[in-house]
Amino acid sequence: MTMPATPVLGESEDPRGDLAWGTIPNLVEWAATCFADSEALVDGDLRLSFAELAHAVDDVARGFLAHGLVAGDRVALWAPNCAEWVLGALGALRAGGVIVTLNTRFKGPEAAYILQNSRARFLMSVEGFLGFDYPAMLEGLDVGDLEEIIMLKGTSGGAHPEGVAVLTLDDLIQSGEAVSAKDSAERSALIQPGDVSDLIFTSGTTGHPKGAMTSHAQTLRTFATWASIVGLRQGDRYLVVNPFFHTFGYKAGLLASLMAGATVIPEPVFDVDRVLETIATEKISMLPGPPTLYQSILVHPRRHDVDLSSLRLGVTGAAVVPVELVIAMREELQFETVLTAYGLTESSGVVSMCRRDDPPEIIATTSGRAIPDLDVKIIDPEGNELERGEAGEIVARGYPIMQGYFQDAEETAKAIDAEGWLHTGDVGTMDAQGNLVITDRLKDMFVVGGFNAYPAEIEAILRGYEGVANVAVIGVPDERMGEVGCAYVVRATATPSDEVFQQELLSFAKEQMANYKVPRSIVCIDELPLNASGKVLKRELRKEHKGETS
Repeated sequence: MTMPATPVLGESEDPRGDLAWGTIPNLVEWAATCFADSEALVDGDLRLSFAELAHAVDDVARGFLAHGLVAGDRVALWAPNCAEWVLGALGALRAGGVIVTLNTRFKGPEAAYILQNSRARFLMSVEGFLGFDYPAMLEGLDVGDLEEIIMLKGTSGGAHPEGVAVLTLDDLIQSGEAVSAKDSAERSALIQPGDVSDLIFTSGTTGHPKGAMTSHAQTLRTFATWASIVGLRQGDRYLVVNPFFHTFGYKAGLLASLMAGATVIPEPVFDVDRVLETIATEKISMLPGPPTLYQSILVHPRRHDVDLSSLRLGVTGAAVVPVELVIAMREELQFETVLTAYGLTESSGVVSMCRRDDPPEIIATTSGRAIPDLDVKIIDPEGNELERGEAGEIVARGYPIMQGYFQDAEETAKAIDAEGWLHTGDVGTMDAQGNLVITDRLKDMFVVGGFNAYPAEIEAILRGYEGVANVAVIGVPDERMGEVGCAYVVRATATPSDEVFQQELLSFAKEQMANYKVPRSIVCIDELPLNASGKVLKRELRKEHKGETS
């Protein structure tokens, strides 16, 4: 494939990143040539140019080849945003691997489930992040086909799954010295644009996570479009607060920056004081995130003491966005561009986007228009397309739609119909200009501080507690987090007291699931409201909660 000699973004809304680069390893090589000595990655004292990044990525790829990685092998990453995550992911991809991302807030059973179901051979991880030793959390659990754990940080000389080898990233790189650069280049050249590049697990109405498969070509085209519409450009300095385990951090963050020639500064945990300091010292120009991120900056008492003049681009959309916030971002924080967007893992992360010249009211109250070459419509329960302004399910069809769920044809058929339409499970309307307004969620998902929480998955875990006869979880408004979970529980026994039971169930939940999934409140009730088919009427629970809090 002949790759472009100069940047391709900004020429159109659809610069065809798939045709420009073909594969993600090709993108890394192209960026090394095109942006050579420009800064690509900054993490503490580590500063790598695009050329140095490509060299380091190849070192990791050669290490994987030395350890027997076969094209198509799954390589999981369970680590926070850091330079080592970048090198590990891009190195695995260059060696022909398929990356599988794990949420850093997962507990051991959640991570083990994904390792089993992705059949990952390798896991790249850390110890010490937020006090967790991830390999130790897997001790005694079934981790499927896992053979090796590569420590991106730390050595994990402690507990880990039985029969799984543990080595450091330096060990991996050192073993790769036996593999020639020629062998690495030949493996990379065998990767095809249509090959699967990643499995990103997402939950749904069934209550168990499923791995959405997307290819190199899908990813490159989607995020070249994303970067062009946003206006990301060479020289931008991109503070990636959104986690790499999510499409927003990995693809709209890392990969989009490689395309544009922007510098990636990974941030492991959102801390407003640290973010303000980094904006000032690193002259950050690109700062995407959930609305809570910008709200935290706006109300911070030291905001006026910090130089935020470098800020240029902001992209949000994980929750309801007040018009006042968009105006404040533009006028008080001096963002040149503020955009909102809508997407889901099954659509490679993007369905619709606002445009840079949209007024604040459109940016705040809609999720923009479909990206080029993606068909979007609103349908009724029978599948008929609805008129503009009528509410129904949002469906989408086109190149970004996932190839399917990994080894799960049944769930894939439920998500994508015979005509290729992805049924998003989200309810919305479309205005005369094609702007989408998300009004509800068929799947009842709620968003906790930017993280998607799925009631069916949480309910399945809570039902595992012996004192729970039945349970229904809903998302309820929260001033700080946007939404949080509220669990309505039918108890199996009358003892202990409700207060003691609630505390015990919360303790159980905290041990079994990521903190953003843990319900913030538990309500004990005699019975759940059901319809004639026995389905829980969650709208009645929402009404009840609204009545309790009004």
